Amino acid sequence: MTSHQSTQTMKPATAAKKLGVYLEATPAEFREGSVSRAELNALQADPPQWLTDLRREGPHPRPVVAAKLGVSIAGLARGGVTEPLTTEQIEALKRERPEWLERERATQAEVRKEAARTKQRDAERAQRGD
Repeated sequence: MTSHQSTQTMKPATAAKKLGVYLEATPAEFREGSVSRAELNALQADPPQWLTDLRREGPHPRPVVAAKLGVSIAGLARGGVTEPLTTEQIEALKRERPEWLERERATQAEVRKEAARTKQRDAERAQRGD
């Protein structure tokens, strides 16, 4: 009996998300087809120029923008940032340091601190056998 292994493919939106790029900024041939697992691996291992440029200059999708600014995606929305931003726009926000950005960064720092505290507490409980 021979096994037939089908090629696993994904929608361009899924591939763009995995690559950390904004789908609408990708080339038409990327957006219009499907991407196999092998193609995705090849793009990650040896990115073409368009992918390198997108990752460096943007526009970036919201998760990437949030990470670069050190805030949550919800924090971006609260700050009025609903569109993808370029690296230049992100750097400008970092320089300008608007009040919403400072507030959201502080909130994110508190969230991280609480997560670390909870992780430490759980580790101590596990060590004691609670």
